Amino acid sequence: MPIGLYIHVPFCLQKCLYCDFASYPIEQGQVEQYMRGLGQEIDYYRATLAPEQKQIATIFVGGGTPTCLMSGQLAGILEQVSRVFTIVTGAEITTEANPGTVTLASLRELRAAGFNRLSLGVQSTHRELLRVIGRIHDFDQARQAVHFARAAGFENLNLDLMFGLPTQTAARWRQSVSEIVNLQPDHVSCYSLQLEEGTPLTRAVDQGRLAACPEELELEMYRIVIEILGTAGYEHYEISNFARPGYRCRHNLLYWHNQEYLGLGPAAHSHLNQSRWGNVEDIDQYVSLLQAGQRPTEEIQSLSEGEQMEETVFLGLRLIPGVNLADFRQRFGIGLTEVFGRQVRELEKKGLVELVDGYLRLTGKGLPLANQVFAEFV
Repeated sequence: MPIGLYIHVPFCLQKCLYCDFASYPIEQGQVEQYMRGLGQEIDYYRATLAPEQKQIATIFVGGGTPTCLMSGQLAGILEQVSRVFTIVTGAEITTEANPGTVTLASLRELRAAGFNRLSLGVQSTHRELLRVIGRIHDFDQARQAVHFARAAGFENLNLDLMFGLPTQTAARWRQSVSEIVNLQPDHVSCYSLQLEEGTPLTRAVDQGRLAACPEELELEMYRIVIEILGTAGYEHYEISNFARPGYRCRHNLLYWHNQEYLGLGPAAHSHLNQSRWGNVEDIDQYVSLLQAGQRPTEEIQSLSEGEQMEETVFLGLRLIPGVNLADFRQRFGIGLTEVFGRQVRELEKKGLVELVDGYLRLTGKGLPLANQVFAEFV
């Protein structure tokens, strides 16, 4: 079965105040070093992967901000990939982008190179909220980026939004979601802010300079986005993701179905051959290991069958339809409720999950409490 390919571009013009991802200020010398290392990592897998694992169904270039690189550099990455891997006909090929880092010309170049899905990090339509979280664009630039994307030929467009931000209100959130709908994206991802340890935004909250969003307000915002996007014809297919019919993100579905993918670049993660591993984060170390003929990996974990079952359940429960019981039995040779009967019964009693039409899924009550549910299966 074809796998997914994730490529991490660890550069940003400016790191957002909430971000704890592996990213660095863009410097031309480091970019050249990264590009050489990435090429070596791609070549490494030429000889080490089985032929069927070189069939690629989806590619997702994330970051960081991939569009910090020149369009020709991103096109070059795709070209390198195509020399080692077979990109199947009709593959979904996504790049993330920030609104302030794209032009009509750059997007036309990306579209011509083979990218067919664009994911724009809009996050908010309000200038003050964008400042609070350290974004460098405004909503006018986001609108312009959407126009550029359509004019460049992107027929599959995702917009990212965030809620639960300091100073954000339900009324502002409702307005933001409505303004996003007016842009007519094909897919919308809506994530609640996670205050990660060590980030400037978390320090501001801890020091009392900003107030964290109350849990009740965050829950109200979640209900608002489900209501507005549902009314606008978007299918709520995963906890944080909504799509027009036919536009679900196929790459992320690989993750949620616990299927195989390969990660390239510093800090990229992989799931292949019943193992998970992550690459080293530091660019210098990443390049040095590759130059020495070594894999730039750390945290290699061989997964037992029990761990694979656990992951299949808690990842699958992120999907609104839930975990397909027949698929689980076919994959593992045993029924889900035979393995996790106690957990399922307890969660059913609490009204957080239900067994419906051959699926185990979250209930409406369980949806906003998903992390509590997932913890029962780990």
